[in-house]
Amino acid sequence: MIHFFTEEVDFNHSILSPAIPWIEKAILNEGYTLENLNYIFCSDAYLLQINILYLQHDYFTDIITFDNSEFSLSLDGDIFISIERVDDNSQSEQTTFFHELLRVIIHGALHLMGYDDKDTFSKSTMRKMEDKYLDLYFQDFHIDK
Repeated sequence: MIHFFTEEVDFNHSILSPAIPWIEKAILNEGYTLENLNYIFCSDAYLLQINILYLQHDYFTDIITFDNSEFSLSLDGDIFISIERVDDNSQSEQTTFFHELLRVIIHGALHLMGYDDKDTFSKSTMRKMEDKYLDLYFQDFHIDK
């Protein structure tokens, strides 16, 4: 199951209901079984506190993922996304808020499926995978970019 929640931010996550089958398809395409996936949309301040408390990082970020999976190829996790960072990223990337939000949503799922972005090569691979699944969304699940 995929669930959407908010913490300390005014964000209507119901706009993401059509994205649920897309996320599920990406997970299946990568050979994983979906157990439970929680997306928590929050403020910069909320995510900063998580970053400090759990990762000992004192800086803003757009996303933090926590893998709760007990079995390989099983997806169970919590993905925290700062709506403020997504908004800033959309402006700096010159794209829409919704497009950037989808990118960060699939980015978090990809992290839980073993993709990382710690070096140049893995960042490039991650971006290609994000683009692959964004193309799938806009081709098969939605008509507007």
